[in-house]
Amino acid sequence: MTDPRLSDTSVFPDPVYKQTVLAPLFDGAKDHHVEGFRAIDRAHLVMLAETGILDAAQAGAIAHALDSIDAEIVPSELIYTGEVEDFFFLIEKELKKRVGPELGGRLHTARSRNDIDHTLFKLGLRGRLNVLIGKALALHKTLIEAAEREKDTLIVAYTHGQPAQPTTFGHYLSAVVEFVGRDIERLFDAYRIVDLSPMGAAAITTTGFPTDRHRVAELLGFAAPLQNSYSCIAGVDYITSTYSAIELMFLHLGRPIQDFQVWTSFEVGQIYVPNALVQISSIMPQKRNPVPIEHLRHLSSQTVGRAHAMLTVMHNTPFTDMNDSEGETQSMGYGAFESACRVLDLLAALVAQIRIDPARVAHNIRRSCITITELADSLVRREGLSFREGHEIAAAVARSVVAMDGDLASDGYDPFLAAFEKATGRKSTFDEATFAELVSPEYFVSVRTRFGGPAPEPLLAAIAGYKTHAAELADKHQNLLRRQSDAALLLQERFDALKEKA
Repeated sequence: MTDPRLSDTSVFPDPVYKQTVLAPLFDGAKDHHVEGFRAIDRAHLVMLAETGILDAAQAGAIAHALDSIDAEIVPSELIYTGEVEDFFFLIEKELKKRVGPELGGRLHTARSRNDIDHTLFKLGLRGRLNVLIGKALALHKTLIEAAEREKDTLIVAYTHGQPAQPTTFGHYLSAVVEFVGRDIERLFDAYRIVDLSPMGAAAITTTGFPTDRHRVAELLGFAAPLQNSYSCIAGVDYITSTYSAIELMFLHLGRPIQDFQVWTSFEVGQIYVPNALVQISSIMPQKRNPVPIEHLRHLSSQTVGRAHAMLTVMHNTPFTDMNDSEGETQSMGYGAFESACRVLDLLAALVAQIRIDPARVAHNIRRSCITITELADSLVRREGLSFREGHEIAAAVARSVVAMDGDLASDGYDPFLAAFEKATGRKSTFDEATFAELVSPEYFVSVRTRFGGPAPEPLLAAIAGYKTHAAELADKHQNLLRRQSDAALLLQERFDALKEKA
């Protein structure tokens, strides 16, 4: 039998492999990672020169050649031909054209595509996280402003899809503010893992050359190098932590979006959506369709699905450098950022513009008897009843008022007197005015002064805390951006200095 190694005359790449694997990878690199490649090449070159691995003349010549490549090649116009394996080798090929194969090959000293790739992907995620966090902070701020604006605005709160109690829209929005703040913190937690540089790990075990991993990390704007070199090319927790945080944020945002969908329905109608965010029907003249909310719902679901897909791809992969976590997978994940940013922008615009319809709120409160809980509570506090006695009296009143399609405040007093006397054998001390006050939504909210409640004092204290937290998160974000901006300026300065010594 002939040894296939001796008889093999095929030439890389096979046309099918070129079309199905190499071309998509090349296109992904040129679409998403050109700036990352550029920064990594320059930072690595500066480090090689500063450590003496390359002399000044060598480093300067390579620096000039890299500038020439940038000036002469437009990545968006490149079409993959199969002449080189990937975008990395295209740049190396162009470099060798300009400075010769011997010098051109020196830029790759003490590095590998392994550490380059994961540094590229971290830079790609970091840039997108910068944008996403910025938009999440903007939504957070908008929610806080809306909560403060609507702090006294009554709404019907629901449980199990049924009218439950009155509260304020500001109190409801404050609940959203809290989880959005926690979701932003989760994004920062993921960011902390992304913000560690893999460069210098080389293939697996670093190198025998006297490289300076901390310097490369600094020049690329990372917080520090990731310590273990195997983890640099094998650990994917920077991917899973990022997309887990995204998945949770948009899973959470989908829930108030669902509420908005219900609350804008004709039957509920407690949220009014302005004309600018309403589409009409092509056939039904009466229709006002708040379709932005539908888009928010499905875009949130798309984001959750795309983020979860990234976690699925990472599942059960070997702890090693694998294609599962690289090129095409990274490009696939970027779709989650795209839909996520659309949701954050649109939701912020919606929250800023929607208003509560007070007439519909009053109507829904009237027909649902949702203030009746406070009547039961007041019977305990003022009449000395057990809560169960108070609950049974209040339930009897609610049944009577609902049966007559009446209004609790104006129609409930007589049923109350009858139910109270039947349950206790005595007359209530409540007169009609007292009864009307106790079952009003304004009173219901005003007495809920406990920590976290909707009454003005606890709600305003909460909003003040949210503002402080938002400012802290914004400062944290700005510090990250400032560090990266300073690093970019430093890298450009040191790179330009190399050219002067050529």
